[in-house]
Amino acid sequence: MSEAFDEALAFALRWEGGYVNHPSDPGGATNRGVTQGTYDRYRSTKGLAKQSVKLITSAEVHDIYESMYWDVARCAELPWPVSGAQFDAAVNAGPKQATQLLQRAAGVSADGVIGPKTLAAIMAMPSQDLALRCCEERQKFYQSLVNRKPSLGVFLKGWTNRVNALRNLILGGPLNFSDDEELEPTMSVHGMLAEMEDFFGEDL
Repeated sequence: MSEAFDEALAFALRWEGGYVNHPSDPGGATNRGVTQGTYDRYRSTKGLAKQSVKLITSAEVHDIYESMYWDVARCAELPWPVSGAQFDAAVNAGPKQATQLLQRAAGVSADGVIGPKTLAAIMAMPSQDLALRCCEERQKFYQSLVNRKPSLGVFLKGWTNRVNALRNLILGGPLNFSDDEELEPTMSVHGMLAEMEDFFGEDL
């Protein structure tokens, strides 16, 4: 896999933490950012029996992030650091939502599908500028979730810190945490989007 994927994955895993089962997270149990549901689907495609996400291996984590996020979000087709911004958004909010944020940043129709028009718009913009715009769109998205469901405000600081760290990565600056610093995991958004869409009666 590419150096870009390795760098993007290392960044994401710093924020995903270990095993958590937060009562406010509709996605349920999560380990290294992988929800139990995602892990069940992954093992099913491999012909393996279901087991607790607590038992996920490093090799499985790498394969899941590559096949279900990097590849699905078409990150390999994007220039760095756009690919890094796209991947991290896909990990936290799902590939479709990440693509919609990317499309808004690029000024094209946000249908959640990377087609020729989207790719052309991406390639026409300076990559660093576009990646920073992706961060702006992502922050606005998080704020909109909290506005709609105020109980999610408990996660806003963590989401904001993660976006700010991503901006620093994009700009080539320090990430503002040391190897021995324990980061608070940021709740995955895509596990709860379907629930919120049902509640509000519209796509988010």
